[in-house]
Formats: sequence, structure tokens, C-alpha cells
Amino acid sequence: MERHVIVFPPMSDPDFNLLVALDALLAEGSVVNAARRLGLSDSAMSRTLARLRDATGDPLLVRAGRGLVPTPRAIQLRDRVHDLADEVRAVLRPAAAIDIAGLERTFTLRASESFIEVFAARLVSRTTAEAPGVLLRFAPRTDRDAQALRDGRIDLEIGAHAETAPELKVQKLIGDRLVGAVRDGHPLLLQEAVTADRYAACGHVVTSRSGRPRDQVDDALAALGHSRKVVVVVPSFPAALAIVRASDLVALVSERQVASGIAGIRTFPLPVPMRDVTVTQMWHPRQDADLAHRWLRGQVLAACRGTDNGAASEAAPPGP
Repeated sequence: MERHVIVFPPMSDPDFNLLVALDALLAEGSVVNAARRLGLSDSAMSRTLARLRDATGDPLLVRAGRGLVPTPRAIQLRDRVHDLADEVRAVLRPAAAIDIAGLERTFTLRASESFIEVFAARLVSRTTAEAPGVLLRFAPRTDRDAQALRDGRIDLEIGAHAETAPELKVQKLIGDRLVGAVRDGHPLLLQEAVTADRYAACGHVVTSRSGRPRDQVDDALAALGHSRKVVVVVPSFPAALAIVRASDLVALVSERQVASGIAGIRTFPLPVPMRDVTVTQMWHPRQDADLAHRWLRGQVLAACRGTDNGAASEAAPPGP
């Protein structure tokens, strides 16, 4: 006996609106009621039913007296179509609230040693209290390459950023300024005023991850007709303080880092004008709407500013 197989051409570009329409038609059993349910005109729903018949190769709903009844194929599809339509709606719906207490995720933050020293303990205390399943991993700021944010190796970049990639999101965390730091009993502090010429006459420690021996203080001194001698360049403020504590050299350090006092170290206002430092957090736009990432940004902001409501603070628009 010869068998005849009917093969329908595959749909190359399925229209998911048809799935939602089919769900309404099979649930209502009426073109008019399905149209009302979806906010369409009766004629638009009739055209949609015609497209569905072409796509499935089945009448789906056929006339029975004054109403419509489903075909066997429609009955077979009804529950499956409803589940699929719900899945499509869920995918295209904004994310629901996240269960922070049950969150299990690792976040990688690239930050300076001084930031970690001043704020990491406060941040970890906050995150572990709200989300014990979260792991924070601090990565060293060996470079400022934005590619790590783009490809997801870094979730947040925290620091004083003079330049950023144009697509990155930036939010101000705190303001800071640089102050001078010397050991206890340093000759520079034996007189009441630290003048520009006395400051320039000292040997200096420069903090620079790139290894450059000049920074903005050199420009400020040059404007007053002075220059300084740089003796050593180190990559972090803690390293600079360790050298200063054991020598007569002078360093520039973050005021926030030394605000609570460091044994053996004295600080003083710089005798030259300097720009304030703005510490920011940066992230890639693909993370912007992620609820867990938004929570993390709120926690960082609250830890830096000493506030209790991190989520509310983070909701403010990012800005430089």
C-alpha cells in the first residue's frame, strides 16, 4: 500500500506574536473574544487566525453552528501553546525582584590597595549580612584596560579615573584629596608652616602604577618656580607610607586612607594647589539592568558614603 506523506515547508522566521494569539484563540474559542482579550479588532484577529492556519497547516478552529470548535490538532496544541506563551511573556517581561538572601554569585572588583584598605571591611560586612552566598573577589589594578569590563572578567572598576571608555557607566562614590605624609619628628614639621620651597627641597616618594616619576604636584611646584627630587616610585600608597615611616622622604597619600591615623606617620596640607580626587565605580552597560549587579553597586556606594540604604542610593542616575 502506497503511503502519502505531506511535508510543509518550515517557517524561517517564526512570529512569536502568533503564539500569543493562538493561545488566546484556543482559550476563548472565539475570534471576537480573543480579539477583545488582546486589544485587537475582530478583523485583525481574523487575519491572524488565517496566518496561523497557513503556518500550522490546520484549520485550528472550525464553524459548528453559531460558534467555533477546536480541531484535534488544536486540542493537542492547547496546553503546550499556553505554556510556551507564558514562557515568551516571562522572557520579555522586566526582571522580577531578586532574592538577595539566596543569591549565590561571585563578583570581581578591581580596586586600588588604598580603597581595599579603607573600605573593603565595611563592604564585606554589608554584603555578608545581606547575601551570605556572595563571594567578593578583589583583583589588583595592574592596568586600567576597559576590555576586562567588556568581556565580563571584571564586574566593577573602582578608583580615580581620569579617562574612561565612552560606553562605560560611571558613578561618583566619594571625593578625596591628597595630603603630604612624613614620619614622626620629620624636620619639615619642626617649623610651623610647610612652605612650597621647604617642601620641594625634600626627597620624595611618588605613587604611580605606571611607574611615571611626575604627577600633578610637579606642575603645581613649577608654576611657583620650584622643582622636587623624586627618589623612589612605588605602585601603592601603603608602600609609600612604609618607606616614609623609615626615612626622611615625603609622600603624597589619600587623606581618607590616613584619616583615622597611622602609627609613626604625620600628615600636613600641601603648600601648593591641587585638584580634588573623585573616586568612581565603573561598569559595562550590559550589567546595568542586572538586579544582582545593581544591588552590588548600591552596597559599594553605601559602604563608601557610610549610609544604610545602599539600594536607594544606587538608584540615583550615574554621573561623573
